[in-house]
Amino acid sequence: MNNLRHNVKLFQSLLPKECALMPAVKANAYGHGAEEIGKELQKLGIRDYCVASAEEGARLRRSGIHGQILILGYTHPKDFELLSAYRLTQTVVDCDYGKELEAYGKKLFVHAGLDTGMHRLGIPCEDYSGIRSLWDCKHLQITGVYTHLCTSDGESEEEKSYMKLQEMRFQKVLNRLYKDGKRGFSPHIQGSYGVLYRNNLTASYAFARVGIGLYGVLSECSEILRQKYDLKPVLSLKARIECVRRLEPGEGAGYGLSWRTDSVRMLAAVSIGYADGFPRSLSNKGHALVRGRKVPVVGRICMDQLLLDVTEVENVSPGDEAVFIGTSGKLTLRAEELAQEAGTISNEILSRLGERLVRVPV
Repeated sequence: MNNLRHNVKLFQSLLPKECALMPAVKANAYGHGAEEIGKELQKLGIRDYCVASAEEGARLRRSGIHGQILILGYTHPKDFELLSAYRLTQTVVDCDYGKELEAYGKKLFVHAGLDTGMHRLGIPCEDYSGIRSLWDCKHLQITGVYTHLCTSDGESEEEKSYMKLQEMRFQKVLNRLYKDGKRGFSPHIQGSYGVLYRNNLTASYAFARVGIGLYGVLSECSEILRQKYDLKPVLSLKARIECVRRLEPGEGAGYGLSWRTDSVRMLAAVSIGYADGFPRSLSNKGHALVRGRKVPVVGRICMDQLLLDVTEVENVSPGDEAVFIGTSGKLTLRAEELAQEAGTISNEILSRLGERLVRVPV
């Protein structure tokens, strides 16, 4: 939690005073535990959050989280009651969806999503009449307008140029709304990378929807950002060694005996598997830390266990920790490294960490 507090202060220091953090606590707070993270953020004075679904928002409310909770995704009309009952704020994902929300007949808080070039959700920014028509809906209280930058994590000139193009399109819509006398809504555009690469934006906004960076992690390894910012990882991923056994030369281990030894080796079975979110793609190529030493994953990763070659580690015993993200002795494994080995990004690794993993706030 000290690292979370550090990261909050870091992001706040990078933003204008009028721009508030709107942490993304979707996907169980990127695997960290939405309730644990949400409660700590409340203590730090955070009052605006974003999630992916109405059920995620309702769960936050039930855990005692106050303030604005923005749903970034689609809510089916059968669940509109959740929006009303838990005072959630819904994204208008297109014009037809705005009509569905209006037809519900009850007051709903909404943010208008604009598509400025990602072509995922949002009303196309060229459709100003469609955007403007939302203000004619008597049951919709429009408290925000936002878009999503799809290349803000890029370091190439082409990616930076596209981010500027998206902001220009967004500003054009905002200026037309202001000219038409529309006020009382908060514009927002930035995620973690939009803040970290803040010099590429021309204006300040009401909120910054920080996600992966708030948890002290980058989506992918970036020496530029690692050297520039002191982001501190919030999460460690650990499991217990269950048993240790000796293999003789020529013996194999795991399903399909996909790993074989040509010398005497010591293998440790560890109580974590792909059902916990540890990628099966790391079979025979992942790593962990045991007693301050880096050791390889060997054999196929199972649903509930995996195997480590601990031959070079002294006195390994059942109950010892195996660290997959975090520090042991003088060594540290980062989520970015694990993701790189698995051929994906840190966001996926963290957000897929399973429910049966126990979250222990420290």
